Amino acid sequence: MLTFILRRLGGMALTMVCLTLVVFFMVNLEPNLTKLALSQMDMRASHADQERWLERNGYRQPFLIRYGQWIGVVKKQPIISPTTGQPTARFSFCNDPAEPRYSGILQGDFGCSTKFRTSVSTKLFPALAATGTLMMWVLIVMVPVSLLIGILAGMREGSRTDRTLSVISIASTATPEYVSGVIFTVVFASWLGWLNGSAASASQGITFYNFTLPVMTLAIYGIGYIARMTRASMVEVMTQQYIRTARLKGLSFGGVVVKHALRNALIAPFTVIMLQFPWLLTGVVVVETMFRYQGFGYTLVEAASNNDIDLLLGCSLVSVFVVLLTQLISDVGYAYLNPRIRVQ
Repeated sequence: MLTFILRRLGGMALTMVCLTLVVFFMVNLEPNLTKLALSQMDMRASHADQERWLERNGYRQPFLIRYGQWIGVVKKQPIISPTTGQPTARFSFCNDPAEPRYSGILQGDFGCSTKFRTSVSTKLFPALAATGTLMMWVLIVMVPVSLLIGILAGMREGSRTDRTLSVISIASTATPEYVSGVIFTVVFASWLGWLNGSAASASQGITFYNFTLPVMTLAIYGIGYIARMTRASMVEVMTQQYIRTARLKGLSFGGVVVKHALRNALIAPFTVIMLQFPWLLTGVVVVETMFRYQGFGYTLVEAASNNDIDLLLGCSLVSVFVVLLTQLISDVGYAYLNPRIRVQ
């Protein structure tokens, strides 16, 4: 198992390097650099002025040099002031080095946010904490409800309960977040007036009124998907020979389900639940923008809309890390839960 984990960690590191290299190349294309220069200068700046700004701030260095500086394996060079001739930082609102030194991801320096005029870490990590709180409550709601629906549906395949719960699960899975969010807002906020608090105020304090709609919108899609997978796993387990043997021994139906079927039926849904984390990262982009919740998704949209290169790179790095980490946890947990699996 240790060899398997080490091999997967090596694969994670290689994957992160490849993906971040692609993302770094895409966000540093010429149109993006031009927009960045214009956003930091007068919108009527000439092409020559734009070139001077990009050259002065290091954006015209070779691609691999810039990527190495962002990672932290190549020293960042200070900017020479054209007026004083002395080395100075690129941006006065950030901690860019005024002397040659290693200052990148490996050193904990994620760069400067040109949109929010602060360091990326100052903006990114509070947004991640806010999204982590949202995701925690989504999982608290989504996992128990979906498992309960899936188990009840799969216990008696083909029954009226199974058909009803299956229809509900399919309907929730087929409804994207931007549709369910609008429906919940119209019904619970506009018509009933129950949940009329803005999610933007959740940064000052989470309440039932300002946090329920984003949680419901994110959870409703995942509930249907996990419930369908749990039902399929439960139906398969209930047809196994050892279940029939337990019934023939005189055990009650509920006892067979709890003592024999449930544990084996939850192996496959565990993997599905762990894989919901990457989906939640994409889901929060829609939901946080819709409800103006100041989290990771909202920050990502702001970075992309304003061509904030360093912040966009930081968000991409976090997304890649979360996806790879949850996949690793899913594989290891699946191997531990299923004794028939032998990791070579």
